[in-house]
Amino acid sequence: MITLTRPEVAGTRHAVSAGHYLATVAAHDVLAAGGNAVDAGVAAGITLGVVQPDLVNVAGVAPIMIRMAGMEVPITIDGLGVWPALIPPSHFMDRHNGTIPDGVERIVVPGAPAAWLDALARFGTMSFRDVANAAARHARDGFAVHPLLVDTITEYEDGYRAFPSSAEVYLPHGRVPRVGERFVQSDLATTFERLFAAERTADGNRAAGLQAVRDAFYRGDLAAEIVDFVQAEGGFLTREDMASYRCRMEPALGMETLGGQLFVCGAWCQGPVLAMALRQLEEARLEGLAHNSPDYIHLLVEVLDNAFADREYHFGDPASVDVPLERLLSPDHARARLAQINRLCARGGMPGRLLEGDSPHAQVPAGDDDPRPEPDTSYVAVIDAAGNAFSATPSDGSWSVPVVPGTGLVPSSRGSQSRPDPRHPSGVYPGKRPRLTPNPAMFARDGDVMPFGTPGGDVQSQAMLQFLLNRVHFGMGLQEAIEAPRFATYNFPGSFAPFTHHHGLVKLEPGIADTTAEALAAQGHEISRWPDNDWRAGGLCAVQSVAGEGLILGGADPRRPSYAIAT
Repeated sequence: MITLTRPEVAGTRHAVSAGHYLATVAAHDVLAAGGNAVDAGVAAGITLGVVQPDLVNVAGVAPIMIRMAGMEVPITIDGLGVWPALIPPSHFMDRHNGTIPDGVERIVVPGAPAAWLDALARFGTMSFRDVANAAARHARDGFAVHPLLVDTITEYEDGYRAFPSSAEVYLPHGRVPRVGERFVQSDLATTFERLFAAERTADGNRAAGLQAVRDAFYRGDLAAEIVDFVQAEGGFLTREDMASYRCRMEPALGMETLGGQLFVCGAWCQGPVLAMALRQLEEARLEGLAHNSPDYIHLLVEVLDNAFADREYHFGDPASVDVPLERLLSPDHARARLAQINRLCARGGMPGRLLEGDSPHAQVPAGDDDPRPEPDTSYVAVIDAAGNAFSATPSDGSWSVPVVPGTGLVPSSRGSQSRPDPRHPSGVYPGKRPRLTPNPAMFARDGDVMPFGTPGGDVQSQAMLQFLLNRVHFGMGLQEAIEAPRFATYNFPGSFAPFTHHHGLVKLEPGIADTTAEALAAQGHEISRWPDNDWRAGGLCAVQSVAGEGLILGGADPRRPSYAIAT
């Protein structure tokens, strides 16, 4: 039995769970004012870019999944920018010896603003100011510095100091902020006011106002300031890149599993990894395996290694790369991958190629037992009284790319998730999307729907898999499924530059028994422990409708400053 540190909340009208309590409150206030789940989710997502500015940026990425009441299949909005048209494909190979350095050369077109605006225009009911007012207020008036913000800025202090415009914002008074101090972002508040002014002066209806905000960001003076600064610093972004950018909107990828339907985003992110792992587990069968037992963890680790190997060999922007998802998600492929697993012994290395046409596996550096992924990403889930559901994983840290002076914005650094070699499926190429780690999801069964997701880089799909099995296969309560001890494999090249491969490494949380750790080590896994309540184990949030009871549940992860509200 797991001793919960947070209550599972429940309401009859709506529920929100987000990566910071102020974002949760922002969404709740929008719902209380008559907005729907999309209005509320966008409000929370934009607020996360203010109150978690180390993990999420207003000018970053924002992949979104929306399921309006009555929809069979949710819609996804990628919220992911593309490489500038002028970047030479071999730039990082030729100029930086196959590395992607910090700074403006890794910038792609900011996708988040367009994603939020597309969601509002297509599915929302409110104006941009209605939903972004809380974010603007927290930028202007400030908010109390929380421990995770201090930890992140402390760890990456050198990165912030490398850029004077960033140090001005993130190192006020010339030092790392302290817990409990007020953190103010005056320039970012002014940027919001500029966008509000554009909406206010637009002629016509709500749609015209939203278009005016888009034009102000992607075509107006703000776009010019972003581009001029990036180019002056040596980057490739142009005004045409900004003006021509459009999010991609498409149906979610669905699969039957666990007695219901799982919905994930496409192979422009790592979303299908979750579906691929579940397909293999269906073939392997989990019956008889106790939760977090050695045999259970071993099987999940080996299955995840299979899925991450296929991600490495195949995943890239489907608009530029042929990703054979139908084959990768087929029972035949699942059985072929399972045949490579020894149920008694770990492999110690990433599984090899299986399908014809697999790309060459680039050499990547080996890591130790302490992976330090880039700190970024948060999450928000909402269900409203009408049954509309919203799931989004906004992201982009702020330490590796400079703040654009006078704006408070850090243009998307997501280029760090492309491979320097353009021959790789996720390699750099003009107009191409990097392969994204953030991947919101939903699970539907018997008329109920459950949006869920987490930050955590390569841990995301792993934490999401464990949560879903905890909730559906093992029948845990929503909050219990979130708080249950986790593990993660790192036996594959990581998603962020320098793409380190930690051969055979498995990290365990302290709640997993020592005897289990010893048994896994005896099977050949390289075992290491996370500290207690470590944010690197994820920050899972979820809400779920329970039609039979007329309730909506909410749960939030104590590993990060996440909170849920239901009314």
